Amino acid sequence: MRASIERTPRFAIRVFTDAERDYCESKGVAKFQSYAARFAAKEAFLKALKTGWRGKIAWHDIEIVLDGDGVPSLSLTGESEKLLSSSGADVVHVSLSHTTEHAIAQVILETTT
Repeated sequence: MRASIERTPRFAIRVFTDAERDYCESKGVAKFQSYAARFAAKEAFLKALKTGWRGKIAWHDIEIVLDGDGVPSLSLTGESEKLLSSSGADVVHVSLSHTTEHAIAQVILETTT
């Protein structure tokens, strides 16, 4: 992630929302870890939907947000919101983790009805 952002600064603007970039940039030397975890979560969401990156999905349609306790969740808009709705799932669980060298995210779609 560090190499991608340093080589092509517009990458961060294209992939992450303003709020995501503000959060990551506030992390100082750990900012690239935060970027990587968010990127992994966006990809994990698409894998959970079984769609991959296709059609009209935009990177900014999938935003990782934190609640007051720092618990991550996904804020979905546009095509990603439509795809979730058509999947039948009504709850999205997300987990992020990272070290200095690795980032991982898991997204689970749940149908409660």
